Amino acid sequence: MKVQELKHAGLKKWIEDAVALMTPDSVEICEGTQTEYNHMIMVNIAAGLATPLNAGKLPGCVLFRSDPSDVARVEDRTFISSEKESDAGPTNHWTAPAELKKTMTKLYKGSMKGRTMYVIPFSMGPVGSDIAKIGVEITDSAYVVANMHIMTRVGTKVLDVLGKDGFFVPCYHSVGKPLAEGQKDNGVWPCAPMADKYISHFPETREIWSYGSGYGGNALLGKKCLALRIASVLARDEGWLAEHMLILKLTNPKGDVKYVTGAFPSACGKTNLAMLIPTLPGWKVETVGDDIAWMKFGADGRLYAINPEAGFFGVAPGTNYDSNKNAMESCKKNSIFTNCGLTEDGDIWWEQIGQGAAGQEVIDWKGALRPSPINDKAVKGQEIAHPNARFTAPAKQCPCVAPEWEDPKGVPISAFLFGGRRPSTIPLVNQAKSWTHGVFMGSITGSEVTAAVISDQVGQVRRDPFAMLPFCGYHMGDYFKHWLSLGKKAEAAGKADKLPKIFFVNWFRKDADGKFMWPGYGENSRVLAWVFDRCDNKDNCVETPIGNLPKPGTIEAPKGVSEAVLKELCSVDIDGWKKEIADVRKNHYPKFGDKMPKELYDELDAIEKRLNA
Repeated sequence: MKVQELKHAGLKKWIEDAVALMTPDSVEICEGTQTEYNHMIMVNIAAGLATPLNAGKLPGCVLFRSDPSDVARVEDRTFISSEKESDAGPTNHWTAPAELKKTMTKLYKGSMKGRTMYVIPFSMGPVGSDIAKIGVEITDSAYVVANMHIMTRVGTKVLDVLGKDGFFVPCYHSVGKPLAEGQKDNGVWPCAPMADKYISHFPETREIWSYGSGYGGNALLGKKCLALRIASVLARDEGWLAEHMLILKLTNPKGDVKYVTGAFPSACGKTNLAMLIPTLPGWKVETVGDDIAWMKFGADGRLYAINPEAGFFGVAPGTNYDSNKNAMESCKKNSIFTNCGLTEDGDIWWEQIGQGAAGQEVIDWKGALRPSPINDKAVKGQEIAHPNARFTAPAKQCPCVAPEWEDPKGVPISAFLFGGRRPSTIPLVNQAKSWTHGVFMGSITGSEVTAAVISDQVGQVRRDPFAMLPFCGYHMGDYFKHWLSLGKKAEAAGKADKLPKIFFVNWFRKDADGKFMWPGYGENSRVLAWVFDRCDNKDNCVETPIGNLPKPGTIEAPKGVSEAVLKELCSVDIDGWKKEIADVRKNHYPKFGDKMPKELYDELDAIEKRLNA
């Protein structure tokens, strides 16, 4: 399809303006076909940027190595450029929109010289769903096109839904490395220096401008940029929720079904939970989504969720057949690997993959030859895969993907889970007493810093409210108010009982010797079963000052966990909670200034009063 054939006048003009600014050698509008995807992979192979993997072991898979300066999201180069700085809030980087656009327009000028401009119409969510949104990304990266094919729904079917005047989120992207006549990438990952990297969001005009990075969420603009930062603003304005949450389908032995979402900061087992294999006999977990949930209210007052993505962009190191068998199976074919190790026989390798490399030398993520890894660990001091190495895999390949994962109506949510890595204080599972109490729980979510991370902060809790701190497109105080307002609206409509119940979970408690008290992984199904029954108001809890905790005997202890340990995991640490409340009051809530909702301070007072009773 050519630009002049487009039916949407606004889209057509936007593309023409971009062409005039960025001066690409040619323009291609993506149609979303398998042939197109294959062509993008071949373009990357021909440029020396992609390596085909062993077709016998990993059919249809390729490996990329990025520039060492371009390996992850760059938070300090990520901007929420609202008209007023106060609307961005203290947890986002802000620059005035006019100033930022002026700076970036200079960078975009001629940035695609010597390259092809790809126009990617994409749907976040099933095409045509009332919950879905459409974006159009302009990029000069065939790597981005290939990944967007997996992560979103791309092509002419999206343009058909967009019609002549439909709403779309315009997304500019350039790697920021124009080519002189006759110049090629020659296997060198194209990107700009760190100082010229910008991932910019303009909430009022619903625009995304990204420059200088070709990696992950910096370049795949449907992911964190649209699905969370811009969508959170749309959700606030339109009365729904765009959240950094997994969605799972839980079926009990009787065949009853409930859908649960969960928000967890990084390194807290979110994807593992989404793809969990239960140890409890007769229980079943299926995956609707592993990272993002968009939720809108149905006529019945319930929240219905879709997974706006079509694939998994998973962290590779630490993923293995013990930690997440379903993820390993998902990326066995038709997948893109980035910054992993490469064995002599064309297989993939990363730290904790669960196996050695059978005596083979391995090429690391920087392209250097390394000795054979011993078991599943690299030789000391020689990192083979980057810690943020990734696999991009189609969700439809996941063995446990739920049949409803692409239902345009979404799935009705019964429970929200919040959680973090907390070695003390926070119990195994705790149900909120009310919607407001649940919002309070979400607002104080965080993980305790360990010696392996930042030594001068050991023992402190790094708060990540709702696991949204890096992804909320506006002031977090207003974000908390939005959550509270949805509860008030449901109550006013007489449908408060239709709201999901809210729980806080913690798989990471440690004993005095520093050993984990709960085995986690598949054993977390025991906690999910308790949550399932609480959603039906089963008499399996006791009221405490901090919420509803499991009644003794209602969670069966897994092998290796004594009844005494389980009792400790499900009890209230009064002194610990008093310190928790003091920390929230002194160090956390004041960050949000006068936009911090009074209702959450009231909740803080109420819990403190109960703890002192």
